[in-house]
Amino acid sequence: MPRRSDRKPPPPVGDTTDPRGLGALGETFLRSLQERHFSWRTLKNRRYDLAHFIAWLKDRDIHRPADVTREILERYRTHVFHEVRVRDQKPRSAEAQVARLVVVKTLFAWLVRRNQLLANPASELDLPKVPRRLPRNVLSVEEAERVMAEPDVNEPLGVRNRAILEVLYSTGMRRGELIALKLDDIDAVRGTLLIREGKGKKDRMIPIGERALQWVQKYVDDSRPSLAAVAGDDDGTLFLSSWGGPLGDNTVTMLVRNYVNDAGVKKGACHMFRHTMATQMLEHGADVRFIQAMLGHEDLSTTQIYTKVAILKLKQVHSQTHPAEIGRGSDDK
Repeated sequence: MPRRSDRKPPPPVGDTTDPRGLGALGETFLRSLQERHFSWRTLKNRRYDLAHFIAWLKDRDIHRPADVTREILERYRTHVFHEVRVRDQKPRSAEAQVARLVVVKTLFAWLVRRNQLLANPASELDLPKVPRRLPRNVLSVEEAERVMAEPDVNEPLGVRNRAILEVLYSTGMRRGELIALKLDDIDAVRGTLLIREGKGKKDRMIPIGERALQWVQKYVDDSRPSLAAVAGDDDGTLFLSSWGGPLGDNTVTMLVRNYVNDAGVKKGACHMFRHTMATQMLEHGADVRFIQAMLGHEDLSTTQIYTKVAILKLKQVHSQTHPAEIGRGSDDK
């Protein structure tokens, strides 16, 4: 698997021969996002959605921004609403529909600022409402421990994998944040972990549990040196692949998913441990604002969805304080 710095340049979003065409301007727009330090993953997704939009316009013989009207954009929104996924022919989620349309709104706002258009035809393009869904699969303490016990820690990669699982469970960090960790980001003395440029390009310092630290230290001492020796050039990335470079997104997802499946618990992968950490800590009395800081949520309302999942504490308080429940056990005997 190539390193990110070795990736091939992506194909253009459209025909770039016309400097005033959507293809050429779209490329300039994407470069402006790159200059604003958008993550490579965001840039990749924006490019994909923008190419889809430009191809849809091309099929209708529309090649320049000045030819795009509000009515055309309304038709595109309808097209996105009825679009199905290629892999399974199922409707696209509301989140995917929003992503398709956000890049359109952002593009035309940028074109107006760049004096490429006098008016913004996308200014009143409404986005689909995205429902706030409860996390579907949250592990119990017992289930989480079953997953932790799956890696064969007698093997170097097993030690690495156990450390990965422990870090995900202890911190609730995102998959991309784990992949980007460097050796210097972990302070074993203070028991903290630095996440550099998390979602929104923001750094945050969070605690990491003693057990997770012990497994990370065992991996660094016993397994990582042999992995780093394979590549020959050590850039300080914490978790290395079998070929000595940084782990890929899909590699980590499949690694975690396989252990979850082998443990015979609920279906899920990396993000399930994020949900599990937040829910379990809330149920054991953690303040929701602490969970917000751990997860790196900018908006508290994003974190508060976990209070709906963490029902155990609420049920205990209800049974201990509700008049109809107090003393019920003795009445039923």
